[in-house]
Amino acid sequence: MAPQYDDDHAADRAVASDDAHGPDLPNIPLLDAETAGPGDARPTWRGWIHAGTFPIAIVAGIVLVVLAQGTTAKWASAVFAMSSLMLFGMSALYHRFDWSPRAKILLKRFDHSNIFLLIAGSYTPIALLALPPSKGVILLVAVWTGALIGIGFRVFWIGAPRWLYVALYIALGWAAMAYIVDIFQASPVTMTLVIVGGLLYTGGAVMYALKRPNPWPGHFGFHELFHVCTVLAFLCHWTAILLLAIAPVYNA
Repeated sequence: MAPQYDDDHAADRAVASDDAHGPDLPNIPLLDAETAGPGDARPTWRGWIHAGTFPIAIVAGIVLVVLAQGTTAKWASAVFAMSSLMLFGMSALYHRFDWSPRAKILLKRFDHSNIFLLIAGSYTPIALLALPPSKGVILLVAVWTGALIGIGFRVFWIGAPRWLYVALYIALGWAAMAYIVDIFQASPVTMTLVIVGGLLYTGGAVMYALKRPNPWPGHFGFHELFHVCTVLAFLCHWTAILLLAIAPVYNA
């Protein structure tokens, strides 16, 4: 068992070294790795929440695409479904298994890039189905451009100043507020669910940043609570998008 233990520590040290690039700022939830010390053990629940959500997301995605009315709604729903599968699948792989140092660094970067994909993927049906085409195109171009920039920060420009991608993450995450009146007029329930989902994502990020509450260290801690919040937020947004997909206001 000792060689595997040493490999785990080598992988953690590699991730810590990778995180050290850029300004010396506190770790940012969703965007920075949680660095484990040499004596830290991975909680027994780590990765299982997203691993369990992955098959649920597959079924939810299929249901969403099948029930969506019209070609645009089906394609937009498929984009959201694929982005959610990439997030939960990559997160489960990254958190659940032991990897070599190089593999862990690569998985970390892709894992943290997927949050930008999910943000853009979540906004795609909203932009196309709840907003007038002129406004929807603006939102769509803005969020996907921002997502690609964010992915570039996390994969290709790891030394980018953290304030850049933190500001980008916040701006993208709450981009719907620029069109809150339009979306609310299209579907009050959808807008409400989008806001609740956003609050869950934000609340989970705050718990991650504060590292509390930490109810059951070594088994189910603050990181697991954060993952629970991401799942609940996904379910809120899936429901919001389903309501739009079965009765599109635009591009029906």
